[in-house]
Amino acid sequence: MHMRLFKDLNPFQQGISRRGFLTFALFTAVANMIPDEAIGAIKKTLASERSLSLYNTHTGEKLKSVYWSKGKYVPQALVEVNRLLRDHRTGDVKKIDPSLLDLLHVLHRKLDSRTPFHIISGYRSARTNSFLRQRHQGVAKNSLHTIGKAVDIYLPGRNLKTLLTAAVDLKGGGVGYYPESNFVHVDVGRVRYW
Repeated sequence: MHMRLFKDLNPFQQGISRRGFLTFALFTAVANMIPDEAIGAIKKTLASERSLSLYNTHTGEKLKSVYWSKGKYVPQALVEVNRLLRDHRTGDVKKIDPSLLDLLHVLHRKLDSRTPFHIISGYRSARTNSFLRQRHQGVAKNSLHTIGKAVDIYLPGRNLKTLLTAAVDLKGGGVGYYPESNFVHVDVGRVRYW
């Protein structure tokens, strides 16, 4: 049934120890108890590529890119993401934490959307963050935006509360809900909600 998943683990071709053989037997037994649908879901989750589709609402720039492939991040794609998520007020570019990209990738898949995330705010320089703090309540002094670990987004075609619920369900970090400004904040800091 699911022996194809473990074909490289054939103990009779590898001169395996008794413990190794027992481990192989256990994996084989467990694999045969997993339904085909679950195997498909696992394979889909462990895809060999991760991609993002982003649109910067302030600059009009778009990016659709595979940023992770064959077990590692793609350096040129990360450079492109960093540029798109730059501080649009100052032009400053900061390295965006790859775990934030992973969070966005999983969130996009969870929402089953082909529409790019619309970016309200990615990286913010300290100067921009200070400027925003003077004009708006709720802008943190030590915002994770200033270290490339946060992004404010919305997804056309999806209700903002649907986006919020999906982000909260992931428990991947902080999630803030800003319906009056039409965006959801997600970050890869500690799990918290506001």
